Amino acid sequence: MSDRTPAGQFFDAAITLLQRVRDEEAEPVRAAGTLLADTVAGGGRLFAFGAGHSSLAAQDVVYRAGGLALMNLLTVPGVVGVDVMPATLGSALERVDGLASVVLETSPLREGDALVIISLSGRNALPVEMAMKARSLGVRVIGVTSVAYASETTSRHTSGTYLKDHCDVVLDSKIAIGDAELTLDTIPAPFAPASTAVTTALLQAVMATAAATLADRGIEPPLLRSGNVDGGHEWNGRVFEEYRDRIFYQY
Repeated sequence: MSDRTPAGQFFDAAITLLQRVRDEEAEPVRAAGTLLADTVAGGGRLFAFGAGHSSLAAQDVVYRAGGLALMNLLTVPGVVGVDVMPATLGSALERVDGLASVVLETSPLREGDALVIISLSGRNALPVEMAMKARSLGVRVIGVTSVAYASETTSRHTSGTYLKDHCDVVLDSKIAIGDAELTLDTIPAPFAPASTAVTTALLQAVMATAAATLADRGIEPPLLRSGNVDGGHEWNGRVFEEYRDRIFYQY
C-alpha cells in the first residue's frame, strides 16, 4: 500500500513518471545515446544547455563521475540556474529573440558536434532559436521537453514552433503542464515539481546508452571517475589530456 503522506504521494508520482519514461521513451533514449556515440566516434564534441531549473539537468551530465568527459556546459549569461538577481531576469531573457544566435556564434560549437537542449515547456524563444540555429550550423540536436506543452500552450517564438519541432531526437519527460504533482484542499496552488528528477534520469539513461554503444563498437568511452576513489584523479588526468581539444571546462 502506498504511503499517503505528501512525501509518499510525491515519491509515488515521481516513480510513476520514471516508469512511464522508461517504457515509453525507450526508443528515443536509444536514438539519443546512439547519436552521442556517433558524435564521439566521429571526433565531435558534446554540449548541454538548459535555462533556469532546466539547467540543473544539463549541469548534472557535465564533469560528472561516471559520465562522459566530453559533455560540456553551454552557458548563456543570466539564464544558467537562478544565480542572477532578480531571479525573474533569467525568465525574461528566455523570451528574447536573437539571444540564442549570438550565443552560438560566439561559442565553440561547430559542425559535427551534438547539443542537448533541455526546456520543460519548449515554448520560449531561447531554446527554440537555439535548436534552429544549431542545426543550421551542422550541429545535431537532442531536445528534452514535455511534449504536452505544445498542444496546450502558445509558442513564444516568432515562428510559432516549439523546441520539439527542431530536434534530431526528442525525449518527452511526460511532465504535466505546470510541473506540480500534488494538490491539497488546504493549499490553493499545486505543488511538488518532479521535472528535475525525471529529466535528470532521462539524461543519465542516454549517457549510459552512449557509453555502452561506444564499448560495443570497440571504443573505450571517455568516462570520468570520482576524485574520491583511489586513482580517480590520475584516471581523469589521462582522459583530460587525451581529449583536451574536446573539453572546454578543464582548459
